[in-house]
Amino acid sequence: MFVVGLTGGIGSGKSAATDYLARRGIVIVDADLASRVVVEPGQPALHAIADRFGEAVLQDDGTLNRRALRDIVFSDDQARRDLEAITHPAIGEELRRQIRTSKTPYTVLVSPLLLEGSQKDMTHRILVIDATPELQMQRTVSRDQVPQAQVQAIMGAQMARARRLAMADDVVENHGQLDDLHTQLDTLHQRYLELAKHHAG
Repeated sequence: MFVVGLTGGIGSGKSAATDYLARRGIVIVDADLASRVVVEPGQPALHAIADRFGEAVLQDDGTLNRRALRDIVFSDDQARRDLEAITHPAIGEELRRQIRTSKTPYTVLVSPLLLEGSQKDMTHRILVIDATPELQMQRTVSRDQVPQAQVQAIMGAQMARARRLAMADDVVENHGQLDDLHTQLDTLHQRYLELAKHHAG
């Protein structure tokens, strides 16, 4: 299976890009969704989290109390590393499972942390959706109704824009209208169909 890894900073337009490719009939494997699946009740990762962090990170109905867990790991680097050691392998396995079951000519793996860890090893090409920091800020504040300082902190924690662009095979500039984004994606979609054909052959 030919896999395109898609990433970009917060507010860059990853969802707009994957929504469009999904409408073109391409399977989208979403790392954010996979990270929720692996901590559902009954999943081994949720048991491991409760063992490590205590029952306080579970709600009364047995689901994960994300806020309680976030409060613990936010201020404790070791706790965050322990959580990642539990969740990252489980997320990787779930992503590989979804990619294996995909039946479209190519598959898109979308992840905000694609380039930071080993997820990029599952892909054949890296597509970065790029926007100016000003646009990222503007879109995220209006979309999530959060203060600018919070968005600034998230942007500061993400990979630097220049480094992300340097690691890309393909870049879509999402600085304008949706039509511009779709036109660029149409061109890449055709290229990926060709690459997938050669890959399969």
